[in-house]
Amino acid sequence: MAEKLQLQEVEVWDGNMAFAQAMRQAQIDVVAAYPITPSTPTVHGYAQFLADGYIDGEFVLVESEHAAMSGCVGAAAAGGRVATATSSQGFALMIEVLYQASGMRLPIVLGLVNRALASPLNVNGDHSDMYLGRDAGWIMIDAFNAQEAYDLMLMGFKIGEDLSVRLPVMVNQDGFITSHTAQNVKPFSDEDAYNFIGEYKEVNPMLDFCKPVTYGAQTEEDWHFEFKARQQKALMDSLGVIKDTFAQFEKLSGRSYNPVESYMMEDAKVAIVALGSTVESAIQAAKNLREEEGIKAGVVALRVIRPFPLLEVKEALKDVKAVATLDRSAPGGTLGMLFNEISAALYQNDNRPIINNYIYGLGGRDMTQENLKEIFRDIKRNADEGRLVTPLQQFSGLRGPKLSFFN
Repeated sequence: MAEKLQLQEVEVWDGNMAFAQAMRQAQIDVVAAYPITPSTPTVHGYAQFLADGYIDGEFVLVESEHAAMSGCVGAAAAGGRVATATSSQGFALMIEVLYQASGMRLPIVLGLVNRALASPLNVNGDHSDMYLGRDAGWIMIDAFNAQEAYDLMLMGFKIGEDLSVRLPVMVNQDGFITSHTAQNVKPFSDEDAYNFIGEYKEVNPMLDFCKPVTYGAQTEEDWHFEFKARQQKALMDSLGVIKDTFAQFEKLSGRSYNPVESYMMEDAKVAIVALGSTVESAIQAAKNLREEEGIKAGVVALRVIRPFPLLEVKEALKDVKAVATLDRSAPGGTLGMLFNEISAALYQNDNRPIINNYIYGLGGRDMTQENLKEIFRDIKRNADEGRLVTPLQQFSGLRGPKLSFFN
């Protein structure tokens, strides 16, 4: 493979098309899907490529999202390269089978276009579905824009199919904000993209009748514990493969990815930790505050959500005095997932910054520059006082009376 690939001309794609094009270039054997907003254009786009004769393989349109993931599990166990896409309620319906996929060590790739979970019904983007899947044993990575959706979907196949990993991979992008926003994307040629991913390597395929295998066996107390421990080790060890894949991708494309992305953190005293499309907005707010008010603000973003990059988070935030974690999901009666995960990482540091939690953007509510600046100002107050002077948990951008908890 060449030291650096010649990228194709710039395409104008939204995030769904970026997912679909990466799936096309991966030369998937089976896509089983049931369309749901806002991920429908991903599978529609892939189905159109197949109908127009651009690719081989099978597209199986099933009766539900539960059946879609079941079809993916069957096809992957049979020995095929498999992928699908979904959102929100469809993802929730898949949950039972997500655990089957990871437990069977099947490297299925799922494009998850993040959307709010009902009730009330909402088709816009937040991270409720992403958070729902965080303990299903899947590798989880997060794209902040359409270019990253394309890149990470390609890398998802390479990561999950690595023989030391063999786990399913979930690639997240924000519903509508990323999935339906057209942006410039620089893709690889079809040949270069496929060569980067590589030929699919079968492991214990069910259709090899000379070597019979069993999937989904019942273990009970005799072997269940040992099996799940090995699965957990494979998930945690996959971080090394993820880093290696990111490094290979950068060498070929010039585009850099890290498990934890840091922006303006060299001298930052306060930092926001965020996911998804909000990351780019937070970077702009930090730049503006540095210029306008002299606040040494920075941004840290999780590129890899599972396995959680605890040591990398610890290093990224080691010198700050105050941190705000931004959770785009209703926490269900406690603090948000990012708050809990980041707090665990920071607890390992001798310097433990003041940390609080902001819930924002539920159901697609905009996160404005003024909202972000207000958060930076809040945590600067905490840093200046050397203690938590703002509520531990707040709702940012909420209309009506201000809601906060653990004051």
